[in-house]
Amino acid sequence: MSNNVATQKRTVAASAKKEGLSVQDLILVAVLIAAGAVLKLTVSSFLSFAGMKPNFMIAMYCLAIILTRPKMLQSVVIGLLVGLVSQLPMLNATPLVNIASEMLGALVCGLLVTAFVKVAADNKAFQNVAAPAVITFLSTVVSGYTFALIVGVAVAHLSPIAVFGVYAVMVFGTATMNAVLAAILTPVLRAVLKR
Repeated sequence: MSNNVATQKRTVAASAKKEGLSVQDLILVAVLIAAGAVLKLTVSSFLSFAGMKPNFMIAMYCLAIILTRPKMLQSVVIGLLVGLVSQLPMLNATPLVNIASEMLGALVCGLLVTAFVKVAADNKAFQNVAAPAVITFLSTVVSGYTFALIVGVAVAHLSPIAVFGVYAVMVFGTATMNAVLAAILTPVLRAVLKR
């Protein structure tokens, strides 16, 4: 009888997680998005180097997705929320572009989190450091180049091929900074949040 009850409890807990983000997950996402906005407003300018600086908004939504492991649609909604927060005049000089770029970056982040969880679920070092770095790097590249393509083609009238060359240093530099930040913060946040 007790084995049967224990099995039922595990099944309920597993299916509850699949239904969506918990209230605790939503609070974590909101706190990380707010932290990203504050850091972008304050610290980001001081860390600028040769036109590159960490984009704390991208780094924080990547951390949120890595830590909460939402479904794909939920990842896109997180990106949409970050894009909307980025519309604040102090955070963005190019209105509306961040909505598309952050939604695509968050989608890639969600896809990679799902893939890496399946590939190396038992490897804690990989899940805590390497995976967050790779996921954040690639998500930042997708977000950065989406942004660059929209601005480069629509505003600067560059060819799409030229955009990849013109913005390469900025996009890959920012992606590297974000990846390092994610690799440092993920194990710390997992330890604090017991995830």
